[in-house]
Amino acid sequence: MKLRRTTTTRRALAAVAITTGLVLSVAGCGGDGDKADDAPKSSAPAQQESGDKQKESQSPSAEPLAEVKGQGGIALSVTSAKRDGGGFLTVEGTVTNNTGKPWAVVDWRGDEKELASNGGSMAGAALVDEAGKKKYLVLRDTQGRCLCTRFTGGVLNGETKDWYAQFPAPAEGTTKVSLQVGGMPPAPIEITEGD
Repeated sequence: MKLRRTTTTRRALAAVAITTGLVLSVAGCGGDGDKADDAPKSSAPAQQESGDKQKESQSPSAEPLAEVKGQGGIALSVTSAKRDGGGFLTVEGTVTNNTGKPWAVVDWRGDEKELASNGGSMAGAALVDEAGKKKYLVLRDTQGRCLCTRFTGGVLNGETKDWYAQFPAPAEGTTKVSLQVGGMPPAPIEITEGD
C-alpha cells in the first residue's frame, strides 16, 4: 500500500536526520582550541538543531495546513490532506505534548465500543464538511482497527510524534473540511489532490 511505503520512508528519513544531528553535535563539541576554558560545554543548542532538522524532514511543506492547541498543552498540526484515486483522503501531521507529563492519548480513540481496542490512537477523529453537511469517520478494517496512527506508549512530555488518519474522500468538489479529534478545537484544512 502506498501509505505504508510512505511511512517507512519517513521513518528512514527521520533516522538519517537524527543520526546527522548527533554527528554534528559530537563534532561541535570538539572544542575551540582554547585550553584556558576547561568547563564542560553544553550541547543543548546542537541537540535543538538536530530536533529542528528532524522536524524539517518530517513535514513536506514549510507551513502546516492548520495548527490547534488544547487540552492543557497538546498541540496538533496538520501538514497534509491528500485525496487519492481510490476514494480515500489521507490526513497527516504531528502532535506535540507540552503538558508537563506523559500523555496517554486515550480520549482521541472515540467513544464507540468498537474503537476500544484501538488504544491511544486517532480512531475517534472525524472530518466535517460544513457546506455539504456531512461527517466522515476514520476508516476501519473488518476487525475494527482504525486506519490511523496508534500512539503506543503515549506521547512523552516535550515529544513530537507523527500521525496519519485515512477517511472516505469527501465529494469531488469539496476542498475545505475541518478535522475534529478529542477535546481539540476544530482544525480547518484544505484538501489537495494526491500524486
